[in-house]
Amino acid sequence: MRTSVDHWENRFQEAFDELYASCVDPAEPFHGDDGERWLPLGSRSPVTTTELAFRNEQELAEIRAECRRLATTNEFAINGHENRVSYIVGTGHTYRATPKKGLSVPERLAAQAQSVLDEFIRENTWHRRQQEIVRRRDRDGEVFLRFFADDDGATRVRFVEPAQVSTPRELLADESVSFGIETAPHDVEQVRHYHVDGEAVPADEMQHRKENVDANVKRGLPLFYPVRKNLRRAERILRNMSVVAEIQSAIALIRKHRGGSRTAVEQFVSGQADVTISRGAQGRTANYRRYGAGTILDAYGDVEYDFPAAGIQAGNFVAILQAELRAIASRLVMPEFMLTSDASNANYSSTMVAEGPAVKMFERLQAEQVEADLAVMRLVIASAARAGRLPKDVLELVEIQVGTPSLSVRNQVEEARIRAIEHQHGILSPQTWSQQRGLDYDQEQANRALHTARTTSPPSG
Repeated sequence: MRTSVDHWENRFQEAFDELYASCVDPAEPFHGDDGERWLPLGSRSPVTTTELAFRNEQELAEIRAECRRLATTNEFAINGHENRVSYIVGTGHTYRATPKKGLSVPERLAAQAQSVLDEFIRENTWHRRQQEIVRRRDRDGEVFLRFFADDDGATRVRFVEPAQVSTPRELLADESVSFGIETAPHDVEQVRHYHVDGEAVPADEMQHRKENVDANVKRGLPLFYPVRKNLRRAERILRNMSVVAEIQSAIALIRKHRGGSRTAVEQFVSGQADVTISRGAQGRTANYRRYGAGTILDAYGDVEYDFPAAGIQAGNFVAILQAELRAIASRLVMPEFMLTSDASNANYSSTMVAEGPAVKMFERLQAEQVEADLAVMRLVIASAARAGRLPKDVLELVEIQVGTPSLSVRNQVEEARIRAIEHQHGILSPQTWSQQRGLDYDQEQANRALHTARTTSPPSG
């Protein structure tokens, strides 16, 4: 009976294998040797910038998962992410509510608006959240912020995971809803709702920051997507280099016995050993011999000595590794040392000059960050105004100024001299000067008043 079952199992397996071998993937002609999908020619429908990267939510999720793994496990990707956070956000941007130019605004109103901003920054740990925004946007290609306004006008902000924004099953046939974002029928940039875990959240209650795609593409693309293969190769090259060097350096020497039998070699090794140790239940023995410093080996005719460590040519592999890392640094428009932490091939003062490509890139990224952050701060002020904490027309009277960390190499003495001249000639206000220095003007004035009071008051008693 068992023989009969085995026979039919074999026949079924053979039939399955034959059927599987005859299957043809209709999309196979559109894939290159490296697995990338080719661009179809003569297509009547417009091709978006991300069509070659992802066509649906599942493919986008796979790309996001792959780049998240790199951001978690690949040392070079981690370094790239952290450096972008450091240069774009640094220790945090500063925000100051000031009267709009050309308007007569009570100083008290600007102070009230500033109080609302300070409360939001404090309660939402905004400076730390800024860093996470940059990290998430680079890692996932996008970041979603959701805002919750309390009855007293205070605003709380929370992150929404990209996977939570997806199209509900019942709306799959609706052409205005895709990738979890509902837009106007003929205007993909006019967002109406974000579908979060099946809930339609109005667009004015969320902010979506995306990168590496055009404005008419609904979802973003991770920063390291174009060089993800380079990152994996660099990681494998470094791993293989280390493993080979470890193996070669672990073997002190190889003694070659020409024409000797196995028994003769074993007897020779045992006779030369200083210590013999028996290991395990199998009774295997290990022979050890100590070679002191400056030991000279004498070999007779049938014995040769080879030193594997002498053949290590690590420089050949390092050049290949550096080529891969330069390709990744090129994607980031960053000097190589910002990715590798190796400053031997670059000078910080020469790469971070005002007109350098890296500085220009970070200035552009800072400007994008400031624009998005200002939208958040205006929303915070508007929420406080709706709750009656501020006048309804506060945003027409007050503007928000943002201070960002300096990027280029700084001569602080020269900068201070220039600012003093500008202040002397009425070009620079003390408030802006404080903001550029990363200081709170009101707090510094209060500290100065306290210091003056202490130094001028008569001693007690």
